Amino acid sequence: MEEIKLYRKRFMPNETIFLKDDKILHRDDDVIITKWYAFRPKKEFDRGVSCYYLKHGFKISKFLNAKNELVYYYCDIIDTEYRAEENAYIFSDLLADVIIYKNGFVKVVDLAELADCLEECMISEKNVKDALRRLDSLLQIIYTNGFEKYSRLLEIEE
Repeated sequence: MEEIKLYRKRFMPNETIFLKDDKILHRDDDVIITKWYAFRPKKEFDRGVSCYYLKHGFKISKFLNAKNELVYYYCDIIDTEYRAEENAYIFSDLLADVIIYKNGFVKVVDLAELADCLEECMISEKNVKDALRRLDSLLQIIYTNGFEKYSRLLEIEE
């Protein structure tokens, strides 16, 4: 079978990037788990593990430092398109994100970008509604202590 291709599509800036270096650790009908290195490494992190929840519309990433220690969890709200003829997944970043720090502090970010993209007609009204509903669903999981169920998949071994 042809190798699976993963792409990240962004609205701001408008780009689609082939995630050629991401290593797929696991794939089934519900999730894809990948290991990756940052495009632009930072002092605080340079690698991570991500779990794309295909049916839930979000991706949870565990950002790690050079010592392989957790820096924080970063949750992207996404839309997933599968193109069978290419065996490719395109994950559109719907802009709204949640950061969960090691101390448990939860921060919602990039909502202004979501509004700006809607105002500039760079994203559809349907995408914005989907983003807000998925964000609400993810926050309900976090606030009701259900996040561990989702984040533990990031502990996968190669």
